[in-house]
Parts: sequence; C-alpha cells; structure tokens
Amino acid sequence: MDQELNFTYVTLDWYVDINKYRYVFFFIMFALYSLIICTNSTIMYIICIHKNLHEPMYIFIAALLLNSVLYSTTIYPKLLIDVLSDKQVTTYSACLFQFFMFYTLGGSEFFLLAAMAYDRYVAICKPLQYHIIMRKTTVSISLIIAWLVPACHIAVQAIGSANIKLCDFNIKGIFCNNAVYTLLCERSRLITIFGVVALLDLAVLPMLFIVFTYTKIFIVSYQRCKEIQKKAAETCLPHLLVLISACLFFSGVDKSIPEASFPGSSLVFALVAPAILANLVFHFKTKPLLTNTLVFIFYFMLWLLSLVVT
Repeated sequence: MDQELNFTYVTLDWYVDINKYRYVFFFIMFALYSLIICTNSTIMYIICIHKNLHEPMYIFIAALLLNSVLYSTTIYPKLLIDVLSDKQVTTYSACLFQFFMFYTLGGSEFFLLAAMAYDRYVAICKPLQYHIIMRKTTVSISLIIAWLVPACHIAVQAIGSANIKLCDFNIKGIFCNNAVYTLLCERSRLITIFGVVALLDLAVLPMLFIVFTYTKIFIVSYQRCKEIQKKAAETCLPHLLVLISACLFFSGVDKSIPEASFPGSSLVFALVAPAILANLVFHFKTKPLLTNTLVFIFYFMLWLLSLVVT
C-alpha cells in the first residue's frame, strides 16, 4: 500500500498496452468529449433561450443532456490524463467519488427517462388534463427526485466502503465502477443489501414503469386515429432507443468479460459511454427544436463568416 499524507493509492489495470497508440487514444477520446460537450451544451442553450421550448418534454430533454455532460466530465478528464501517463494511479477517495458520480448519474438517467415516459403518457392518453397534471411544480419535483434519490442510494454504498480495510490495490478497469468492491477485504452486509436495493430502485423499477407506460401509450394510440399513432411514434420511439442504449451500456460495463479473450473491452465501453445519449438526436424529429437549432446554426455560421471577412 502506497501512502502519502494519509492518501491511499490504487492502480487501474487497463488490460491493454496503450504505449504505442496513446496519442491516437487521446485524440479520439478528446474529440468525443469535445463533441459531447459542444452539441449537448448547444441544445441546452437553445432550449433555455426559446420560450416556446419551455415545455415539460424539452425540459426533460435538457435535463437528460445535462446528465450526459456531467457523466462525460466524470469519466473523460481522468481518462485523458491516464492515457498520457506511464502509470494509471488514483487515490481511493477519488475512486470512490468517481464510483458515486458514475452510478448516481446512471440512476438519474433511468429516472429522467421514466419522467419523460410519464409526460408522453399524459400528453397522448390524457391530452385535456395535460396542463393540469404537468405543471411546473410537477416537473420540478420530478427533476429533484431524479437526481436526489440516486445520490442518496449510492452515497450509502460509497460512504460504507470508505472505512473498510483494503486487501487489494489494483482495479481491473479503466475507471472506478463496482470493481472497487474487489479491493475490500470483506464486503459488509449493509453494502450488499443497499446494492440490491439500489439496483431495484434505480434501474429495475424505472424500467418496468417505462415499459408499462409505453405499452399503455401504444395500446391507446392504436385505438385512435393515424395522427395520434404518428405522434406517439415520433415522440416515444426516440426515448425507447435512448433507454435501450443506456441498458446495453450499463450492463456492459458491469458484467465480467474475459479480458484474455477480448482485450481492451473496457476501453471500448468507455469510448462509447457518453454516446448513450447521442441518440437524443432523434428528438430533432420534433419540429420546434429542429427549427430553432437550424436557425441557431445559420446565425452562428453568419457570425463566423463576418469574422473571416473583417
């Protein structure tokens, strides 16, 4: 155990030799990170400045994009530093913080998708009551729950792991996910119980709610006119695509993959991680957001052109 100033250090085992291609990896990950930050921030800015987009659906989209930015910032900066370092090392406290942020934002994503599903359910199945049910108070409470509940669940596990004796100081992975449990000499019953509770509350129950809600939406829309069916398809299918991509990613980073037979798999998952929200591009099928985005791009290009000319 390496200790300096009461800090406990752990090593990240990347499974793959990056010395030959460290600058290639750095460029790819930096480009991905920059793209995610720029595109998500642009869409959030457009939603903020246009009052006609201050509706529950767009607010939830903005919240989901913000969640993606925070998630990317949790993973990528440390990853970029590690790529250029000869030895991938972090403190145990920093590792636990990354663990906390990773699963908190992951749980928040499922909660936000559940809130979006409920919003679409009310809009399609109860259109006359939409403005009564989906008030600003309802949206605000939904956002608070989406970020607060996962944080409380994961905080118990992170704090509970902080004071347990470590028997290993080598993490099999490129960032700190649930692999931190392999460092512990003995996992307490509290952590095990809260792990199961967190899985049920943050992933299983929201997913069941989403599936039930969209099933209800498709049943109701099928019984109505084609215009309602088209509206349901345009607004619900993108949400389902985001949900599927999120499930695939989180199941991928948590399952045990034989690295000997699939070297660098963790690196592959890390590269595609924030892309789980890239599917939000499907939301551009909503005309107001698409129109305002195109207008923003047009004026931005004119501004760049004026700088070049002058």
